[in-house]
Amino acid sequence: MARIVVDADSCPVKREIVETAHAFDAQVLMVSSYDHELREEQGVQIIHVDRSSQSADMYIANHIVKDDIVVTQDYGLAALTIAKHCRTLSPRGELFHPGNIDYLLERRHYHAKARRGGRYAKGPKPFTDTDRAHFQDMLSKLLQDLQENN
Repeated sequence: MARIVVDADSCPVKREIVETAHAFDAQVLMVSSYDHELREEQGVQIIHVDRSSQSADMYIANHIVKDDIVVTQDYGLAALTIAKHCRTLSPRGELFHPGNIDYLLERRHYHAKARRGGRYAKGPKPFTDTDRAHFQDMLSKLLQDLQENN
């Protein structure tokens, strides 16, 4: 059975994940700090971790297995999940893979360095309904692929 593991603290597509998981009979594991109130429901397990900045990421990295689908905005966590042969998606539906993760990590480093130097970027563009739909489409494709190949 497919499993979707979610870095849930700032994930804007939790509802879409649950809906899509139900359609494919997949299990969902949402990992979040105690600061975020999430409710368990059928097929959805909630794990709460402490408030430190990397607790959810470390829990996920230590509990994922090959072929899990991981949803995260964190490039560092995405790199770890790719190394463990998981399929990894951003909430905007971007698929992280060995061909793009090094570039994304380098870009993150460059922007952090620029911010420390006093230059500020505008930040991410607003999250839209189009982003939501694209994410749900990509998640459905990954789940369908897992069903067909297992």
